[in-house]
Amino acid sequence: MPTTERTFDYIIVGGGSAGCVLANRLSADPDVSVCMLEAGPADWNPLIHIPIGIIGLMWSKMFNWAYYTAPQKHMNSREMFWPRGKTLGGSSSINAQCYTRGNAWDYDHWAELGNRGWGFEEMLGYFRRSEKFEAGASEYHGSEGTYCVSAPRHVNPLNHAFIEAAQACGLPRNDDFGGATEEGVGLYSVAQNNGRRCSNADAFLHPVADRKNLTVITRARAKKILLEGKRAVGVTYNKGWFGGDHSLRAKREVLLCGGAINSPQLLLLSGIGPKSEIEPHGIPVVHELKGVGRNLQDHLDVSVIDIEKTKLSLRLGPKFLLIDAPIAVYQYFVHGRGQLASNVAESGGFARSDESQARADLQLHFIATIEQDHGHNLWNTIKHYGYTLRVCDLRPKSRGHIGLKSADPMDDALIDPNYLDHPDDLAQLVKAVKIGRQILRAEPLASHRDRELEPGETVEDDAAIEAFVRDRAETIYHPVGTCKMGHDDESVVDDRLRVHGMQGLRVVDASIMPTLVGGNTNAPTTAIAEKAADMIREDWLTA
Repeated sequence: MPTTERTFDYIIVGGGSAGCVLANRLSADPDVSVCMLEAGPADWNPLIHIPIGIIGLMWSKMFNWAYYTAPQKHMNSREMFWPRGKTLGGSSSINAQCYTRGNAWDYDHWAELGNRGWGFEEMLGYFRRSEKFEAGASEYHGSEGTYCVSAPRHVNPLNHAFIEAAQACGLPRNDDFGGATEEGVGLYSVAQNNGRRCSNADAFLHPVADRKNLTVITRARAKKILLEGKRAVGVTYNKGWFGGDHSLRAKREVLLCGGAINSPQLLLLSGIGPKSEIEPHGIPVVHELKGVGRNLQDHLDVSVIDIEKTKLSLRLGPKFLLIDAPIAVYQYFVHGRGQLASNVAESGGFARSDESQARADLQLHFIATIEQDHGHNLWNTIKHYGYTLRVCDLRPKSRGHIGLKSADPMDDALIDPNYLDHPDDLAQLVKAVKIGRQILRAEPLASHRDRELEPGETVEDDAAIEAFVRDRAETIYHPVGTCKMGHDDESVVDDRLRVHGMQGLRVVDASIMPTLVGGNTNAPTTAIAEKAADMIREDWLTA
């Protein structure tokens, strides 16, 4: 039997990007008590805070859920690797720190779907509130927040060649993807503070950790939402090998912030969701809500990789180990600069796949090294100098789902993104390969090029490129949509993020996005949590 512990006004399940924001904003009221549960450990590892540490964190199961998808029927039955953060700060503690918001149209579209208050003008205020923009406040940026956003502290010179090559192909220069327009190419703004990663734990949680009304419990894996009828009244969680099961009670609300995988999984384990997903595992259905776990969307991308002849890129060979690495350590710890300050994807941008598109539908990430299989396959990185251009489909039409593998809360969820189920997604990635090649073969980048490593010189016609996409495309780490906000039969939460048909239960994370934004997802998730905190406080002031 679980050990009963204290009662709090709010219980936040998940200490990731959204959870850290809620913990800060809700505990600002000294008259309420807040408890946040995080399945992973504290964010103590130096690899989290040194930007290039992402390379080591990608495969660390201590700080990364390191999920795998179900076999993908349209991708040669591949089981795809899905890293997600498992520490304070969540995926903001292991990501590539690119700060983008998506297109203004994305949020206006949410509002057009009937979600009041979610248009871009309303959301811009929340982006600005959280932000501490290094270049100062403007119409589009804030400078009074704690979420530090800066120019990159290390830029490999090949990034400038990439930007000029993309301009030669017709893309405009854009020095601020969070400004008046998203389209164009340039250096990414990064979530860093003087060369140190600024995760959401750094920005929102650690500065208020000593508040007496805020309790944070790490290594606490939520097992079930405690329900009394249709009201959420608490959470049961497990503390690991010898910690056993415990329960907490919520006087006001349980707030799910586990992300697009863990939030729907916990709802299903608690008997909230479609009968067809719950009953086969012997779990009693408490509240049938058929949208739970559905509507899964993710950015799928392809890489075009060239071997480089001018030796400016990062190669993990003898020169790096004996000369470059010691210099990088000195530069970083003395000046906060150098290769250790790199977020890996230092430049990129947003492009239209063709002139008929009303807005950018492709995103580019340029990496000044050979990057394959999420950094797991290092053979070519050791053997060759080279660079990688990752191009992703910003507006996929395929939809997948999150389900249960069993009734055991310690099991991972079943993840089926259903990649390439819609034929337009495959056609879009064929275009992505062609556009990526065009840029890498344009001057001045062409002067650095030796030959193509991927897809390879023999991969030319559409059929061959399609085969390459099915065999080599990967996630760019942006799953959303599995607890969709809206008012139709497939929605899970309303526009105040309350679970339909339930009381005392909200979802606050990327899973509520009705549609995937056209960009990286951490800044939007932060803004979602900022807005949610306001709505929660408003609702209890008028209760």
